[in-house]
Amino acid sequence: MSFGNLTAAAATTATVAFIGLAVFAGTAVARDQIHIVGSSTVFPFSAKVAEQFGKTTKFKTPVVESTGSGGGLKLFCAGVGVRHPDITNSSRRIKQSEVKRCGKNGVNAITEVKIGFDGIVIANARKGKPMALSLKQIFMALAKDVPIKGKLTKNPYKTWNQINPALPATRIEILGPPPTSGTRDAFVELAMEGGAKAFPSLAFLRKKNKKAFKNAAHTLREDGAFIEAGENDNLIVQKLEANPAALGIFGFSFLDQNRDKVRGNTIGGVTPSFENIADGKYSISRSLYFYVKVAHVGKIPGIKAFIKQFTSAKAWGDTGYLTDKGLIPLSRKGRRKMAKDARAMKPLSIKGN
Repeated sequence: MSFGNLTAAAATTATVAFIGLAVFAGTAVARDQIHIVGSSTVFPFSAKVAEQFGKTTKFKTPVVESTGSGGGLKLFCAGVGVRHPDITNSSRRIKQSEVKRCGKNGVNAITEVKIGFDGIVIANARKGKPMALSLKQIFMALAKDVPIKGKLTKNPYKTWNQINPALPATRIEILGPPPTSGTRDAFVELAMEGGAKAFPSLAFLRKKNKKAFKNAAHTLREDGAFIEAGENDNLIVQKLEANPAALGIFGFSFLDQNRDKVRGNTIGGVTPSFENIADGKYSISRSLYFYVKVAHVGKIPGIKAFIKQFTSAKAWGDTGYLTDKGLIPLSRKGRRKMAKDARAMKPLSIKGN
């Protein structure tokens, strides 16, 4: 392979890609099983498809790991070859910076598959009291700095009733995901930014200096009111059951699987439900994705067949088996287009991202 007059950077990228493909050429049977990483929210959907895929096709059941959206994309973008995953799940869209990282490591062809929607819930144990919250109150509870008399000040609120007398006189304690989680990314973008915009001073800051606004809206307090509970949503549920006064942040799909233990609280008077998320009435909702490494198609057995299984009506349709796991499906028209693009391995486009 000759690199001709390529720049040093381009030659490096080309070398990485060439080496990755050479790995495949020399170890064609080194891995005969699809390897999937990524979002803990998408994990139950992906794992269910993998289970059905193993039962109904000639291919082995894919290995699915829950690493978080950010962690999964980091692994996915690390290179081409059997040491690297074939697919990564994500509860947010891939970032421009991650696409660049992929490119630097020779991962130049990626197919994006939007699989449906999910809501982010603020839940507590069933034996605790239900709470009715607004985005503004969520921001006041969790932001590191909050506007007081129009000026950003270190968050002084220790109990919920200090934010609003109608709320309980209990300590603010919210368990949530780490920075590597797509749920965390979506939560700060949808809930925290939404709450920040309710303050005139921050709404003005957003128009004047978007970077400063984002920093104010996205920075969570570090004084114990917000507790990072890792990527394991089961651990959050266990802690909520042990402490009925605490709240937890996770995806609607996980709430749907644990309704006997936890409840989702209303946000802006709207209950987190399948119907409200599908209709766009519930304010903290997001799209779910998986990304496919095109260079691995035809090298790792079964990738195209797995995509076909995931995008079948039997899996992600209105009455498909993934709705039992809490997935909110795309519209029929949306599913038809996405299935067509996914099966054709349409290249990723991130215009407007």
